[in-house]
Amino acid sequence: MGKIIGIDLGTTNSCVAVMEGEAPEVISNSEGNRTTPSVVAYTTDNQVLVGQPAKRQAVTNPNKTLFAVKRLVGRKFKDKEVQKDIKSVPFGIVEAENGDAWVEVDGNKMAPPQVSAEILKKMKKNS
Repeated sequence: MGKIIGIDLGTTNSCVAVMEGEAPEVISNSEGNRTTPSVVAYTTDNQVLVGQPAKRQAVTNPNKTLFAVKRLVGRKFKDKEVQKDIKSVPFGIVEAENGDAWVEVDGNKMAPPQVSAEILKKMKKNS
């Protein structure tokens, strides 16, 4: 049997494991950690940071640092949970044309799966 790769896209952290034989092995990321923070940040020079680098600069760049975005997947902007989240996060949560909850950075509106895709790209690169 070939290799099987599994990705856990978590709300707080994500990880990648490979199974070759009987036991899975969690793969370390580029920082040497077995889990990667599910955090995406956009810098002033249009860089996309994912994981620990994004988390490290969250204090100095809170409006452009997105975390717990998975909580918004499949939710409408007017949902009670989303309205509560709006009050507790420093980044923008906005209503998409179809009523879904999206995030906004520098006027750019993004669907939650678009942000999650940045995390998945990093996880794929690690594997």
